[in-house]
Amino acid sequence: MINIVSSSRYRINRKKIKVFVENVFINEQISSNYSLNVVFVGKNKMKFFTEKYKNEKETLPILSFKYDEEVGEKEHLLGEIIICYPLVILLAAERNKRVDEMINDLVGHGIDNLLK
Repeated sequence: MINIVSSSRYRINRKKIKVFVENVFINEQISSNYSLNVVFVGKNKMKFFTEKYKNEKETLPILSFKYDEEVGEKEHLLGEIIICYPLVILLAAERNKRVDEMINDLVGHGIDNLLK
């Protein structure tokens, strides 16, 4: 199960993200009973998380938190990926990519970090 949490002001394609994550899970042979939370936040919230959990003063585009814990009888929560949507827009422009591509790149990076 892929849970996507976002403010309505952020233009994200939930279906594309879910399909991307499902494909990564298949390619990495991650069991279908694993779930993942993908959360989109603004700059202020990401700065708060970065300062609190990484002790850094800058705003990062992505943070991932590995939980790997049971959340139900047959379900495991792999972790949570937090993405700063305003920075996604800036990174996409800098790298000459579409926003959807940049989101996939960041989500893929986050999943890689969770699997380490």
